[in-house]
Amino acid sequence: MAAQRGMPNSALRVLEEALGMGLTATGDARDTADAVAAEGAYYLEQVTISETSEDDYEYEEIQDDNFSIPEGEEDLAKAIQMAQEQATDTEILEQKTVLPSKHAVPEVIEDFLCNFLMKMGMTRTLDCFQSEWYELIQKGVTERRTVGNVPDVYTQIMLLENENKNLKKDLKHYKQAADKAREDLLKIQKERDFHRMHHKRIVQEKNKLINDLKGLKLHYASYEPTLRVLHEKHHTLLKEKMLTSLERDRAVGQISGLQETLKNMEIGHSYYVTEIKVDRSCEKENTPEDPTQKSLHEAREQNKCKTKMKGNTKDSEFPIDMQPNPNLNVCKENLSPAKFDYKLKNIFRLHELPVSCVSVHPHKDILVSCGEDRVWKALSIPKGNMLLTGVGHTDWLSDCCFHPSGNKLATSSGDTTVKLWDLCKGNCILTFEGHGHAIWSCTWHSCGDFVASSSLDKTSKIWDVNSERCRCTLYGHTDSVNSIEFFPFSNTLLTGSADKSLSLWDARTGKCEQSLYGHMHSINDASFAPRGHMIASCDACGVTKLWDFRKLLPIVSIDIGPSPGNEVNFDSSGRVLAQASGNGVIHLLDLKSGQIHKLLGHEREAHTVVFSHDGEILFSGGSDGTVRMWS
Repeated sequence: MAAQRGMPNSALRVLEEALGMGLTATGDARDTADAVAAEGAYYLEQVTISETSEDDYEYEEIQDDNFSIPEGEEDLAKAIQMAQEQATDTEILEQKTVLPSKHAVPEVIEDFLCNFLMKMGMTRTLDCFQSEWYELIQKGVTERRTVGNVPDVYTQIMLLENENKNLKKDLKHYKQAADKAREDLLKIQKERDFHRMHHKRIVQEKNKLINDLKGLKLHYASYEPTLRVLHEKHHTLLKEKMLTSLERDRAVGQISGLQETLKNMEIGHSYYVTEIKVDRSCEKENTPEDPTQKSLHEAREQNKCKTKMKGNTKDSEFPIDMQPNPNLNVCKENLSPAKFDYKLKNIFRLHELPVSCVSVHPHKDILVSCGEDRVWKALSIPKGNMLLTGVGHTDWLSDCCFHPSGNKLATSSGDTTVKLWDLCKGNCILTFEGHGHAIWSCTWHSCGDFVASSSLDKTSKIWDVNSERCRCTLYGHTDSVNSIEFFPFSNTLLTGSADKSLSLWDARTGKCEQSLYGHMHSINDASFAPRGHMIASCDACGVTKLWDFRKLLPIVSIDIGPSPGNEVNFDSSGRVLAQASGNGVIHLLDLKSGQIHKLLGHEREAHTVVFSHDGEILFSGGSDGTVRMWS
C-alpha cells in the first residue's frame, strides 16, 4: 500500500517493538482489531472550511402547468424571452451537485498504541508511554512526521474480526432459534399424532353408533307388526266394550221395565199376570244376585237420583234478541281528547305476593284485586278503604270479573275451580269444578246467567249459574288457553292461546267459528274494544296486534318488546290501548296517531292494567304486590 511504502523503517520497528510481534502476525492483528473495536479508534483529520456556495444548494422543482401570456402583452420577442428563461431555470434545477467522496485518513501509530493500551486496560503502561512519548517529542528526538501511519491492513483486520464476532453471535442466536423451532416441531407432531388417534377413535365410535342405530331401527321394524296387531286388538276390544255397554244399557232398560210391570201387578191390574209375575219375583228374591246385576242396580239407582236432581233445576237459555251495545252511543258522544298525561297518585299495598288481576265495579267506585296469595280484596277508590276480603281458594288466583249487575264476583284460580261470590255478604255461593289444570281467566255473559273459563288443560268451559253445571266444553286449541272474553251483548266468545292463535266461538253450539293467526309467540291476553269493532292481543315477546272484528283481518302490529305483554285493555272511548309489560312499564298506545306513551313507576314486572269507566283513572298491578293508581 502507499502508506506502507512511505513509512520509514524506524517507524515500523517502533511499532513492532510496541506490539511485541511482527506486522504479519494474524493473532496480534486480531487482538488489535478487538481493542480498536472495543474502545474505538482515534483519528486526526485535517478539515478545510470553505465558503458557502450556492451551487451546493438543491432547488425544489415547481411545476407550472398554467403558463400563459397575459392579455394585451402578446409580443413575440417577450414570449421568446420568457420561454428561454423558463428553459434556463429548468436546466439549473436538473443539475445535481456531486459532492467529493470523503478520503479515508489512516490512523497514526501514536493513536493506535493509545487505543490498544486503553482497550487492554493497561493504564499505567499508557501513562508511561504518553509521558515518554511527549517528552521525546518536546526534546526533538522524535518527530510526528517521521513516525507515519498504521497500515490499512490492521484496520481492515479489526473490522473483519468485529464482523466475524457479530456473525458468530448471530449464528449462536440462530442455532438457539433452530433448536427451539425443532422442539416446537416435535411437540406439534406429537399433538398431531394425538389428535389423529383421537379422530380415529371418534370415527370408530361414530361407526359403532351408526351400526347400533341401524340395529335399533331393524329391531324397531320387527316390533311394528306386533304393534299393528296390538292396535287392531285394541280397536276390537273398544268395539266389544262399546257393544257391551250397549247391552248393559239394554239390560238396565229391561230391568226397569220389569220393575215397572212388577209395581203395576202389585197394584192389581191383572190377576193372571200378577200371579205369574209374583212367582218370578219370588224366584228372583230367593235366588242370590251376582256382582254384575248388583252393580247395574246401583248404577240405575244413581242415574235416577241424578235425573231427579236435574229435574229440580232448569238450564238457562242463551238470549236470542240481545239489546244493542250501549257503548256505541257513549263512544260517539265522547268527543273529548284522549288522555295520556297520567301521573302516579297513590300506591295500595294489598297483597304479600304478586297481583294477578284488577277489576273495576260496573256501577260503583269499587276496585277488586286478586293475588297469588289466594286472596281477593275489594276497596273503595280513590281513598283505598278496605271493604271486603275473600278467602276460599286453595291456590293462587288468576282472574276476576264482576257480574253485569255488580252484586256478584267470579274468580278463577290455580286450584282448577271457578268460584262465585256474593258481594253483599262476602261469602262464596257457588263453586264450579271440572277443569283438569289451572284456570287462567274467567268472564261473565252480558245476561249474567253464564260464566266462561279458560284453562291450562287446552279447553274452555261455559258454566250455567242457574243449573250449576257445565253447559259446554270448547275443544280446538293445541296449547294452554290463556285468555277468554265474551263479546259485549252477544253469544260470541274470544279466546287467546299459547298455540299463537285467537279463536271466536259460538257459545250456544260450542263450535269454533273463526281462528286468527299472526302472532309468532304465545298469546297472553286478548280483549274487545268497547264498541266491539276491534280486537287487541299481546304475546310473550311484547308484540301487540290490532284486528278488525268485522273483516277478521289484522290492522297493525306494534312491537313493544322484548319484554312480554301481560295484559291489554281499552279505555271507555276506545281510542287508547294500555299494555302492562314485563319490564314494569305501562304503555299507552294512541290509536289515532300511533304514538306510544310510557308510565314508569313499577319497581318490577307489571301484570295487569285497567281503566276506570270515565277514563280519568288508570289502575295497574305488579309483581311487588301493589296496585298503583294513575290519574
